[in-house]
Amino acid sequence: MSRFTDTKTSIEMRVSIGIDSKTGGYYLAIPVSNGLVDYEEYYSIDETRYLEYLHDVSRAAEFAESCRKHELDDLLIVEPGWNRGTPI
Repeated sequence: MSRFTDTKTSIEMRVSIGIDSKTGGYYLAIPVSNGLVDYEEYYSIDETRYLEYLHDVSRAAEFAESCRKHELDDLLIVEPGWNRGTPI
């Protein structure tokens, strides 16, 4: 079983939201690539944001853009390694 279970995905916006089975919390994920592998970075969000994005994922655009700019790294659920990817 995967720790992160997407409940809504927007291919156009390149974002997913879902539930973290380890903590029971919520996340927003963005795709990144480090040249060797493509993966997702997971950012913690509260229940209010989760429900808002679940009903209208386009409302996640500003939050996702801040994640892509590394402005919300304090919300990363899994710390990136030495070869951190760049947003796709």
